[in-house]
Amino acid sequence: MSALPAALQWSDALVLGNEAMDRTHEEFVALLQALQAAPDDALQPALRTLIEHTEAHFGQEDAWMVATGFAPDNCHQRQHTMVLDLMRTVEQQAVQDLTLVRRLAEELALWFPQHAQMMDAALAWHCEQVGFDTATGALRPGAAAQALPDTPLSHCGSAGCATR
Repeated sequence: MSALPAALQWSDALVLGNEAMDRTHEEFVALLQALQAAPDDALQPALRTLIEHTEAHFGQEDAWMVATGFAPDNCHQRQHTMVLDLMRTVEQQAVQDLTLVRRLAEELALWFPQHAQMMDAALAWHCEQVGFDTATGALRPGAAAQALPDTPLSHCGSAGCATR
């Protein structure tokens, strides 16, 4: 029998240098830790709290993407949609099987660092490049290092993602 994976911990490896994003990510990690540590009778409320946070978290990032020139169906937003759909499905099925919630928490702890370090880091970089202030939700006048894209971005926003 294998040992349970360690709970995801907030660390410098998850810091992206975007204060709004980092604060939200730190909250996500704390709520995920609470879900992983919850006893069975508190598991469903902890999942509901994490889902509510994640809806707002992903909604904010999706709004930033729209404001900075991403197509509505870019791969970053599609990943958000898939993860939220899975979380909601597990919540519905948890009535019959709490082990699904525990498995979801394990998988989110594996998924989140990769998502943050790749897709969210690319979004933070993109926002900086176009002069978008995530704290205010507006472009900083004259601060853009590059213009907003002429064609909406369908990829994650990183320079290395060639899907356009």
